[in-house]
Amino acid sequence: MNNSRFSFQKNSTKNGFTILELIIVIVFASLALILFFVQKINVDAMDRDKQRKTAINAMYYALEEGFYEQNQFYPETINTENLTVIDPNLFTDPSGKILGENGCSYVYEAANCSDGRCKEYTLRASLEKEDDFIKKNRN
Repeated sequence: MNNSRFSFQKNSTKNGFTILELIIVIVFASLALILFFVQKINVDAMDRDKQRKTAINAMYYALEEGFYEQNQFYPETINTENLTVIDPNLFTDPSGKILGENGCSYVYEAANCSDGRCKEYTLRASLEKEDDFIKKNRN
């Protein structure tokens, strides 16, 4: 019987990845993960900035269209009692601080006041990704 028909050949190729291929994949995966988290942090900060701008705009229009129209002056301080037309949650910044508290990113500064009646004000929000957002009285 001829044994050449039944001879076995060894397969010289190996299956799997080399160490270099694994290192390259791990490096690219790590970079992609880092970029994802950096972008997520930026998107979250921009969302908080948008919340701050929305709150300042709501306070501004409540002062101009509501309070000033009725009283012909601006208050020395603003809160849920004298700006009843806006959602009370808007007085709390994204970090949980209420307008007027130390460290709050919202600031109301009244000017030219006499007996609690003011002629001017500035509303300001400290933003993370942009310069401060500022609204001043229009009357």
